[in-house]
Amino acid sequence: MTESDKAFLVTDDSSTMRRIVRTALKRCGYANTKEAADGAEALASAKAEHFDCILTDWNMPNMDGLQLITSLRAMPEYESVPIIMITTEGAKDDVIEALVNGASSYIVNPFTPEVLKAKLDDLFNS
Repeated sequence: MTESDKAFLVTDDSSTMRRIVRTALKRCGYANTKEAADGAEALASAKAEHFDCILTDWNMPNMDGLQLITSLRAMPEYESVPIIMITTEGAKDDVIEALVNGASSYIVNPFTPEVLKAKLDDLFNS
């Protein structure tokens, strides 16, 4: 599978943020993306098809990003899939909580495509 074939799921209750993340992914060479408006929708999508990387906001209705990560990590097919938390929650305790609960990486908003690319490179090439 080439890098550009990797499937991404972008989860955020803000359609603007989903668009920003998708645009950043495209600039990084990843065009195969789907969107979910909250954790519950993302979990349903993840059960219906496989994603190579999931990017999620923390604060969302119905199911937040932390609950989504915990639910995904409980599924054998998502035990080792990279999950990146992208959020405005930048306190050190928040970062630690997300990583302890299964996030592979953490990006504080606002971010640049270069920051996203560096995180993806680290995750896919480690």
